[in-house]
Amino acid sequence: MNNPTQQIRDSSIGPSTKIFPFVNLYGCTIGENCIVGSFVEIQRNVVIGDNVKISSHTFICEGVTIDDDVFLGHHVVFTNDKYPKATNTDGSTIKDGDWKMTPTRVKKGASIGSNATILPGITIGANALIGAGAVVTKDISDNQTVVGNPAEPIKRRKQ
Repeated sequence: MNNPTQQIRDSSIGPSTKIFPFVNLYGCTIGENCIVGSFVEIQRNVVIGDNVKISSHTFICEGVTIDDDVFLGHHVVFTNDKYPKATNTDGSTIKDGDWKMTPTRVKKGASIGSNATILPGITIGANALIGAGAVVTKDISDNQTVVGNPAEPIKRRKQ
């Protein structure tokens, strides 16, 4: 944790979890036996289960919960604000408390392909598969495979 290529603050990291260089983790919880690739940011109050693989360049914002055995491809992006803005109506800069964080959950065994974007307030079901480049705008059922923008179902996976 004294590696100058890592910024890890106020985080709980489980045993056997491997964190590659050039990450930014703060105020998050990461379970056991996880892999966190280079150039990943995980923000405060994120909870990540055990045996999760997070590929490089992924962004996991506040309010995201990821269950056990989840795979995140390269450059997956989570969002947490349904109405993002830079300023309030009076022109002042948006600060904590000026916006509403909307939580997102990824259930056990789900896989999210590279370059997928997950909008706020989404639940991705257990063992679901999100295709590369998909934009997830609504909840995904357990064992469902979705692709596209917006992400639409193409089939159900066997458990």
